[in-house]
Amino acid sequence: MTTQQRPAMSNGKGRGKTKTKGSADGDDGADNDSGLARLRRSIETETETKAAPPASKCHHHDHDHDHDHEPPPTPDAGLRSLNHYKRALPEWRYALRQQLLPLIRWETPYLAAMQDKLRTPALDSYFAITANLGTHAFFMIGLPILFWCGYPAFGKGLVHILALGVFWTGFVKDFYSLPRPLSPPLHRITMSGSAALEYGFPSTHSANAVSVAVYGLLVLHSPDNTLEPTTKLMLEGLSYFYAVSIIFGRLYCGMHGFLDVIVGSIMGAGISLVEFYYGPLLDEYMHSSSWVAPAVAGVIIVLLVRIHPEPADDCPCFDDSVAFAGVVIGLEFGTWSYGKIPGDPWETHAYGHGPVDIAPLGWVGNVARIVFGVLIIFAWRETMKPAMLKLLPHLFRLIEQLGLSLPRRFFTPASEYKSVPPGSRIDTIFPTVSDFPRMVESIRHPTTRGRSISVGPQSAADAYETLAYRERRRRESNSSNPSLKSRSSNMDLRDDGRAQASGSQTWPPHLQEYEKQMGEGEVVLSPVEKGNPDIIVTQEQELEEDVFSQLVKPRVRYDVEVVTKLVVYTGIAWFAVALIPLIFEYVGLGTNDLTAL
Repeated sequence: MTTQQRPAMSNGKGRGKTKTKGSADGDDGADNDSGLARLRRSIETETETKAAPPASKCHHHDHDHDHDHEPPPTPDAGLRSLNHYKRALPEWRYALRQQLLPLIRWETPYLAAMQDKLRTPALDSYFAITANLGTHAFFMIGLPILFWCGYPAFGKGLVHILALGVFWTGFVKDFYSLPRPLSPPLHRITMSGSAALEYGFPSTHSANAVSVAVYGLLVLHSPDNTLEPTTKLMLEGLSYFYAVSIIFGRLYCGMHGFLDVIVGSIMGAGISLVEFYYGPLLDEYMHSSSWVAPAVAGVIIVLLVRIHPEPADDCPCFDDSVAFAGVVIGLEFGTWSYGKIPGDPWETHAYGHGPVDIAPLGWVGNVARIVFGVLIIFAWRETMKPAMLKLLPHLFRLIEQLGLSLPRRFFTPASEYKSVPPGSRIDTIFPTVSDFPRMVESIRHPTTRGRSISVGPQSAADAYETLAYRERRRRESNSSNPSLKSRSSNMDLRDDGRAQASGSQTWPPHLQEYEKQMGEGEVVLSPVEKGNPDIIVTQEQELEEDVFSQLVKPRVRYDVEVVTKLVVYTGIAWFAVALIPLIFEYVGLGTNDLTAL
């Protein structure tokens, strides 16, 4: 995904803010030039409806879309009330969120101190690059190769654990709507544009890494494993190193806190244990049943997508969950068909009877299989996605007229736009053909291309937390300074606010510098009619605008995207695990004549 991000800072340890304006997507922009009066009117409307329409408008490049839907002038969220999450979440979810929020605030200075002590340019590049090995995009691209290289059982197990990890961590992220540890004092080091828009708790990277490592270790120690002891030992060490590297990298890069990676790791380990001990039994049952079994599984998956919690802010976690839901649906139907189609190469290898030795095909044959398979998947995606985006809006409008639509927040209903602009990037999990030049350039120059080191809020959750922490410090400073009643000088009050900004929390001396940077801002006296004077952030409106002007703006999202993703990714999985291996047999790249290991 092409994103306008903050420019990389020249000094790794320098402190400061950089700003960005723009879209998280190359197809969408944001209107940030609205006046304060219009913004405040929009806030009042948004407060009444508790609905947050998309924050950006879509730029249309041809006359056919001149009258397409454009979101109403929505204010940058910084001008909204500090009670944003209390308004946006149900009371019981808000109460649970508030119980965990102090832990995230408490750990931030410790994370910043660790980052300051350890950071080097080499480690910055290493952890930024290796973070890609824990993304679902990496696994989405790599998993089909396991099926084409003769390891369907292992590949299916990995799909299950990764899909469950992405779905349930995304579920919890949107449920709690908790921010990442504050920046500043942390520096955010990342090569991903969309990661900044997600909530922080729990860490999906950690869940993915631990689930893969634990599952791999369980497979290595299973009685069916026939690898040489030396090979097993090397793979064990690699599994441990991979998991530790990804988890520590999330802390080092300032993207997650201790709580995030601990809970994410526990979720990943639990998912792997369930899959290893119960997955093969479920696979055997599904394969021996009629078509009703995978159909019921598909319905259950769609229902889980439907009950995915509504986030308080526009977070892309739901998009990732939908994509992997489609993958699992296609996987279950595809593997259910093993042995039921003439010429199917997986008749005796459907759910754990052993891998297929593809070495006799030679390097040329195996590379040809992979290239051919990838081309088929790209052809499916590049054909089906635009077709669905063109046809579905008409169907969705009809469904709306019948009163059957079930809209989600932050998704524009079909009745409010004419058509989805051509070339819209509705997902970033699976790359498009146009992404390859950028990917190749990133590989050629991994330490200079694509990495972003930024300081300051990047998502709405970051910005709200920055303002909330400012408010907390203001209140603590006010309550701990009884002399405010007698002060008449704004300068004196400002100095007192700085001196007591840390409030009642007592921090070790080496952490006070980092804590003071959390929600940093000056304070002045605000006149009130009765009672004690109030200390607020200097030029509050302007500072809030400044905080929110730094955000990566979410793109416009359309209601048809959910069904489009489900269909496209269901097809990708079905092609990868069932149809493409069958095509291999007919083009001379098959494995029917090969024996099981």
